Formats: sequence, structure tokens, C-alpha cells
Amino acid sequence: MKILVTGGAGFIGSHLVDAYIEAGHHVIIFDNLSTGVKKNLNPQAKFFAVDIRSDQASEIFLSEKPDILNHHAAQIRIDVAAKDPITDLEINTIGLLKLLESAKNEKFLKKVIFASTGGAMYGHKPTPFTESMIPQPLSPYGISKRASELYLYFYKEAHHLPYTALRYANVYGPRQNPYGEAGVISIFCAKLLTGKTPIINGDGLQTRDYVFVADVVRANTFATEKDVGGEFNIGTGKETNVNEIYALVAKNLNLSVVAKHGPPRSGEQKTSSLDSSKAKLELGWEPTVPLEEGIAQTTAFFKSFTRRPSAA
Repeated sequence: MKILVTGGAGFIGSHLVDAYIEAGHHVIIFDNLSTGVKKNLNPQAKFFAVDIRSDQASEIFLSEKPDILNHHAAQIRIDVAAKDPITDLEINTIGLLKLLESAKNEKFLKKVIFASTGGAMYGHKPTPFTESMIPQPLSPYGISKRASELYLYFYKEAHHLPYTALRYANVYGPRQNPYGEAGVISIFCAKLLTGKTPIINGDGLQTRDYVFVADVVRANTFATEKDVGGEFNIGTGKETNVNEIYALVAKNLNLSVVAKHGPPRSGEQKTSSLDSSKAKLELGWEPTVPLEEGIAQTTAFFKSFTRRPSAA
């Protein structure tokens, strides 16, 4: 199949491109490289340095006529979305809409796979979250992702375009951008390996569901291959607090730096985890990489290119 991966130079997208190519698919990448990295690009993919909001992207989309659109291009920072919700909406929802509108009457597109959010979708509810819970996102980021899901439902009903929305837990692993507020594991790695002291927001007892990138890629490949649709939680169902994450990262880096604690982040959810029973039942997916193993792989990746501080 011919598959377009938007955001294919990014963290999750680049791993997904590699998997698709290994499986024998023809892959096209759209990425404006605002956060994506050229060295993540698979040389066997056809790369276009375009913004998904641009007319150029729509024109290339129509020209290439992919069978599958796997949409990972996004504004992913919750703090940026809160400060500038209009730009967040333009990228996360309008960008998707422009592609769908350009293709709705052409009938070449067989399916859309959409990278959504599970951690920011459900609001203050008992964990683990299930897909049957009413979405109540607490941030503009979560709102834009939910709006995209609703538009995908509209295109399915009005234009017979199937979709699968994968609601991710906290994804981590090699190639994750360690700069910004997303990806606490990569942030801890980068700080410790450059001799800086990480700062944990609040008491560090806030919990999250951490799912390894290789497992997320498997969920995408299953969604590509199987005739199923709708929304699916992609997580482990297990909660780990930030203090425990920091201890695991420091242990794997053989460092004993004591983290500092800063003020808690305003409006931050205290707990978050996803029940992925539906994904297991309908996609045949479940997580396979234990947290300790995933962190070991992640720290090894960061050690491979980050200069560690001297003992002095």
C-alpha cells in the first residue's frame, strides 16, 4: 500500500515510517521540520517538507493519492496550547480538515489513522479511563484532538471514509524530543546527561501511564491492517509516579543526582491511565514492553549521542 505519514520526521512518526517500510509499504512523509528532525527520516520514504495547513500539502496529497493517511503531525505541547489555543486548533484540527476536504470527493483514500490523546481526553475521572467515558478534556490541546475525532466521525458518516483514532497514553522511547514540557523521561535523560539538575513539578506523586513507542507503532500497524474503526485507548493501564520515573532513569544512567522539586503545575491532572481492553479485543493489541526495559532502551539511546558530565 501507499501510506502518507504526516509528522514522519518526528518521534512516533519516524518509528512508524520505519515499520511501514520494513513491512513493504510505499511511504510518503509530510513534515515541516518545526519539531521533526532530518536525521530521523528513512531514506526509503518520499519526503516533502510541507506544512499540513498549506495548499501545497493538499496539492501533493491529491497528486500522490495514498491509500492510507496516518496523521501524526501535531502541536503536542499542552502549555503552548493553553497560551495560544488558536494556533493549536489550526495545526491539530484545521490541518487535518484541509487534507480531508481536499480528498473527500476523490475516493482514493481508504482509511485515516489518527494520533489522538488518552491522557488529555477524559478529564478528572476515576482511572483507568475507558472509551465509554464522556470526553471532558481540560486543555485546548485535548479539545483540539477531540474536535478532530468528531470531524473524522463526520467524514465517515457523510463521505464513507473509515477512521481509527488511537488515544495514546504517555508515549516514551528513543528519538523523543527532550526539549519542552512533553516527555518527562527524555527530559530527565537530557538534563542528567548534560550535568543539569532536573526539576520535578510539585511533590512528584502525580501518576501517568507510560507506553513504549514500539508498542504504539504496533498499534498503528494493527490499525492499518485490520478492518476496525472508532476510538481506541493505547496504554498499559499501569500508573507510575514521577518520582519513580526519575529514580529509574537515574539508575539506568548510573547517576545519583537528587532532583529538585518546583511548584506544581496549575491545572495538572493528578492521575491518568488507560484501559486498553477494547484495543485488545478488536485490534488484537496489548503492550509488551515493561517500563524498566523501555527506560533502559531509552537511556541507552540518549547516552549514545549525549556527552555525559565529567565526575568533577
